[in-house]
Amino acid sequence: MSPIISTGQVTWGLQLPVQSQSPSFVQPWESTAGTAELVSVAQAADRAGAFYIGVCDHVGVPRPADERMSAMWYDTIATLGWLGALTKQVRLLSHVYVLPYRHPLAAAKAFLTLDHLSDGRAILGAGAGHLESEFEFLGVDFESRGQQLEESVAVIRAAFAEEYPTVGGPGAQVGIGMSPRPAARTLLGGASLPIWIGGSSKVAIRRAALLGDGWLPQGPPKMGLSNA
Repeated sequence: MSPIISTGQVTWGLQLPVQSQSPSFVQPWESTAGTAELVSVAQAADRAGAFYIGVCDHVGVPRPADERMSAMWYDTIATLGWLGALTKQVRLLSHVYVLPYRHPLAAAKAFLTLDHLSDGRAILGAGAGHLESEFEFLGVDFESRGQQLEESVAVIRAAFAEEYPTVGGPGAQVGIGMSPRPAARTLLGGASLPIWIGGSSKVAIRRAALLGDGWLPQGPPKMGLSNA
């Protein structure tokens, strides 16, 4: 597909505060912040020319993992859809959406709709997930999560490319209608809705190179501007 960032171009974006409050990166002011502060940061990033704003993904954090991760994680699609209506240009990125938790066609429909409603601003940042207890709670096999991610990406790409995709593999469908379609500006030059692969392990980096349109590494905890 055509890249959404030109070769040699430097851009920036941010994982939004408030919407996820893991102690590894949360700042003190976020504990009393809410939707007003969240939208204020998103709109400021939009005005400043940020390329994307990112929202994280956990369905739920089981005990005792919540003590080190918090239980505060906004729903990814609901939050991006809401912020898309309150911003103008900034891209809307899932950072990252855990595909093994969902049927791939359900994930495809969510991002197709987000892209359609936001006039071509959606980016699917996808990952395999890492919290084993969350997988267990949701009844999803943890050990095969990498394979599940790869199979899901193939199905989702097919759904992004065609309204009636023909796809194979476990849980997939043949000739199922998938609308709404991506926004017109997403499809310029033969492009499609981009998929960025998250993770910092060697396996994740290889997966990003082979399957993704971009790579989403995880930055060091509480990395300040002086260290950026």
